[in-house]
Amino acid sequence: MAKSQFIRTKPHLNIGTMGHVDHGKTTLTAAITKVLADRDPASNRYVAFEGIDRAPEEAARGITITIAHVEYETASRHYAHVDMPGHADYVKNMITGAAQVDGAILVVSAQDGSMPQTREHVLLAQRVGVPHLVVALNKSDAVDDPELLDLVELEVRELLSEYGFPGDEVPVVRVSALKALEGDPRWVASVVELLDAVDGYVPIPPRELGEPFLMPIENVLSISGRGTVVTGKVERGELRAGEPVEVVGLGPTLASVATGLETFGKVLESAQAGDNAAVLLRGVKRDQVERGQVLAAPGSVRPHASFKARMYALTAAEGGRHTPFEANYRPQFYFHTTDVSGGLDLGDRDLVLPGDTLDEVSVSLGKPVALEVGLGFAVREGNRTVAAGTVTELLD
Repeated sequence: MAKSQFIRTKPHLNIGTMGHVDHGKTTLTAAITKVLADRDPASNRYVAFEGIDRAPEEAARGITITIAHVEYETASRHYAHVDMPGHADYVKNMITGAAQVDGAILVVSAQDGSMPQTREHVLLAQRVGVPHLVVALNKSDAVDDPELLDLVELEVRELLSEYGFPGDEVPVVRVSALKALEGDPRWVASVVELLDAVDGYVPIPPRELGEPFLMPIENVLSISGRGTVVTGKVERGELRAGEPVEVVGLGPTLASVATGLETFGKVLESAQAGDNAAVLLRGVKRDQVERGQVLAAPGSVRPHASFKARMYALTAAEGGRHTPFEANYRPQFYFHTTDVSGGLDLGDRDLVLPGDTLDEVSVSLGKPVALEVGLGFAVREGNRTVAAGTVTELLD
């Protein structure tokens, strides 16, 4: 069956749901698709709860581990929506997820209020540069006392202000995802109000279409008879079918040609900054490409294994370490969609305490990855984020 063409009629944005485990992110994602599909069935498809949590262990545990993408359209925009994992062990995926969104819906349960992970997610959103948040106060139907809702809203606004978001102006919308899924008119209207808030509050970011093409690789698939497909979110530039590309990082640079482009199963004429794209690569075997590499315009980006950075060590309250780390510390470094181990050279310092900011630290990575000055990264150890930083100078 021939695939339909993706027609660009509305500005495209990437948005995600984030928040504490069990606060209702996945239910809210399902409710959004249902409400929109009921209003405009031509452009929207309802994605049931089961369709978002795909891994068997997610269905069993009722938590989101991988990052699920759904698409939907409001009257004025086309959205790719990422349901980001809330479970502590899976914050690694959340880091790579958050780095791909133009805005996010922070889901907070009106019954529980702000939880430790809510704080960690707000901090991460601020660190990886999620520019705008809209808050969904979910399960509002279960709270009888309106004063309690006011209190939770105030608490969330204070938390956002604490981490540098404009807490006073962020839209906080009281919703019930479950009741909206059941079709309760009052709560269906609350989901519509939430989408209006996203449409109105999250601006369309400037897309760097004139820059060289760059797409961090999230997944690699093999299609028999066709070749290897890589998927990810285009960070900048534009790519058309038939143009040459390079796969950079984690090994020798590989040259190829993009023979086909798709988004959400529809054929793309050109993949542009902001798109979630699947790119078919000519002459590339499945084992030659992996998650964490980047697809780039030839010669535009190079792999590097050592660099200087500015870095901030998270405090224990922010989900970081309770104890300082020393000069021979070897954590994992997260860039784009990759994670690689590396060592820190602290210069003349012996210790870094939680809460410290290092203006200059040298990092040497175990494998070269595609790096540029200004690229943000997270530093993790075990299942916690211990620091966040920005590349300031490339050394090799």
